[in-house]
This record gives sequence, structure tokens and C-alpha cells, in this order.
Amino acid sequence: MAHWLVKSEPNTYSFADLQRDGKTVWDGVRNNAAALHLKAMKLGDEVLFYHSQEGLAVVGVAKVVEEAFLDPSDPAGRFVAVELAPVRPLPNPVTLADMKANPALAGLEMIRQSRLSVSPVSDDQWATILKMAGA
Repeated sequence: MAHWLVKSEPNTYSFADLQRDGKTVWDGVRNNAAALHLKAMKLGDEVLFYHSQEGLAVVGVAKVVEEAFLDPSDPAGRFVAVELAPVRPLPNPVTLADMKANPALAGLEMIRQSRLSVSPVSDDQWATILKMAGA
């Protein structure tokens, strides 16, 4: 099973919104590299949910419940979406500052390419972030 990180502005769609809705279509991704990551997601893969712009922290864990399909918000039909469902909120948010300060996360794709809205997370990075969150 692979691990991923997705970013969303909490005033647009927060982890609490995902919990309330029970699942959501993760659409609107137009960056080619991020879209390739969406295409690589498999059923059951776990996903860190990161609040961007406001909060700047990983706040929850979600999972892929439907693999890549044509993004209904893309009239050109070039990009894909996946469906995510909530797993659990993290006991303690893991801030961007804390992740940047942890040498074990120096290679985290989200830090190296901060503009990506979807990025892979290695097993070791996943374990480090969950440990930092007290999970």
C-alpha cells in the first residue's frame, strides 16, 4: 500500500468537511505532476490530509475509496479525480514548521515541491508524521 498527502485550503474544503460528508471526489487538480500521483493512487491507499494557506498542518488521515476516473470538473477530459473517505483525525496536528524542522522529513515531496497539491509519502515519512501527531 502506498501513502500520499493531499492539500486543501480549510476554508474551501476541510478535514471536518470530509468527516461530515463521509467521502468526497478529489477533483480540480490541474498540475501534471500532481495528476500523475492521482492516477497512481490505488484502492485502500492511505492519505494525509493537509490544511494549506490557513493552519499549515497535517490534520487527518483519509483513504482512497475509488481509483482514478475522469474529473467531472474538467470539460476537456484530460485530468482525473479520485474519491477519498475519512479514516480519523490526528490527535495533534503536525505543522509545516515541525515537518521542516525534522531531519527525517527533509526529502518529503511536499516540502521539496511545495506547490504540489498531491504528493507521495514514503513509509518512513508516514511513520514519522504519525508519531509526531501522537497517533
